[in-house]
Amino acid sequence: MKVRSNIRKENPYARALSFYYRSSKDSKTICSHFFFVSAQLPSIQMYLQRRNRNLVKQEDAVIIAIHLLGKLLGFSSEREWHRFVTGNLFTDGHFLERSRYNRRCRALRFAIKWIRHELAKRGQHHAYAVVDSMPIELCHAARMYRVKRFQGIADIGLCASKKQWYYGFKLHLQVTDQGLPMGYVVTEASCHDRTAAETVMTQIPHPFNLGDKGFISSELQKKLYEAYQIAFWTPSRKNQKHRPSESWEKWLKQKRKVIETVFSVLVDQYRITEIRANSISGFEVALDGILLVYSLVTLGLVEC
Repeated sequence: MKVRSNIRKENPYARALSFYYRSSKDSKTICSHFFFVSAQLPSIQMYLQRRNRNLVKQEDAVIIAIHLLGKLLGFSSEREWHRFVTGNLFTDGHFLERSRYNRRCRALRFAIKWIRHELAKRGQHHAYAVVDSMPIELCHAARMYRVKRFQGIADIGLCASKKQWYYGFKLHLQVTDQGLPMGYVVTEASCHDRTAAETVMTQIPHPFNLGDKGFISSELQKKLYEAYQIAFWTPSRKNQKHRPSESWEKWLKQKRKVIETVFSVLVDQYRITEIRANSISGFEVALDGILLVYSLVTLGLVEC
């Protein structure tokens, strides 16, 4: 994996990383993440409000780079990932114990979120954006009435594409025509797409947005255009009086396929539906890490 940027080879942390890592492929991957993150952190160090920063065993950039590498490789378990890191990357013991590493990752979730948000702003120059949602199931259907994980936050909802009920969350996501994630929000599974649409599309506004039939609402379209100058197009219903041409419907359906591709990659490669965190902060840092590393790959800042 390579980074398309001018990085000085005499960086001391680069020498440390090269010394620590035995695998050349993992070394290049983690170094590329480290160089990118270390270039972003100085802009927000004053907002992290962390004490004894000069006494830490590993720099913040190293912790974030390790976290991103785990998401890139598809690790959903923090225990398994830490075991892999200490057994293959930091074999000489120069790494944090698992509990401290997890706490550092959660403490840096604002930095991960900020970096992803800054990358997402590049999508405002893309041709258009697509909005859709996907289910994040937290347990099997047989256990959804007695599960205690995220009780009071998650709930039971219907996955329309599979026509199945599930317990968990719903990820509402906006991606550009090039597949770059922009705005997103996580809600309970029962939340309707129209309810979260305004929040998703106004985080990083794009002037042209497409959606499916779940977003059909003349009031929503009017509000988005008048308040935010956002144009939002959806397919029409069969019983609708004034329907657009069939060619327009086919074009709209074809352009919306990009978000289905993004969802497929996030599920199959990055295992976004298998996050095993039991706390909101842990779930948040895992989700933002997945979206950040996917954005890096999509923009070509990191090459696999």
